[in-house]
Amino acid sequence: MATAVREQLAKAQHSAVHLEMRDSYMLDDPEFIAWQAGKRLDPADRGSWWRSWLDVVVEATSRGVRMRRLRIVSEPVTDYIRYEYDVTFPNVEAGEDVRWLPRSLTGDLLLPGLDGWVMDEQVVILHHFTGGGQWAGPGMEVRTDPALAKQYLTAYEAAWERAIPHSEYQPA
Repeated sequence: MATAVREQLAKAQHSAVHLEMRDSYMLDDPEFIAWQAGKRLDPADRGSWWRSWLDVVVEATSRGVRMRRLRIVSEPVTDYIRYEYDVTFPNVEAGEDVRWLPRSLTGDLLLPGLDGWVMDEQVVILHHFTGGGQWAGPGMEVRTDPALAKQYLTAYEAAWERAIPHSEYQPA
């Protein structure tokens, strides 16, 4: 996980929301490639799937930060989204609230053009990707901008209300 997100999350006091809207990211990720070859996480073997990001989540949520992740996905889902779905249970175990929203249910919503995070309704971290899902340009752009944060949060909350909790969503 990128340093900018970890740094801002360490400062967060009450909320951190993450909006993901792409159908694929980093297709050259070794973990995704291993998943395509058949590797699956074993929920019973915590040591095999616990990673440093999950420590960050536990630390933040233990301070009272509510962490939410919203994934807007096309259906039928891509292999990458199926992979994300399969490896999301550790995020939930660590304390993230994760929901999925089929893109077909967003037709009347106004959504931002970029994925990103909003921390404590003040800091926005914009993610810049290429069409193929690789980091582009500045990669992450951190802005302390309450007006922009409010715009993101308005869109986020509208989508969150329709989204399906991870425990109930089944990828189509």
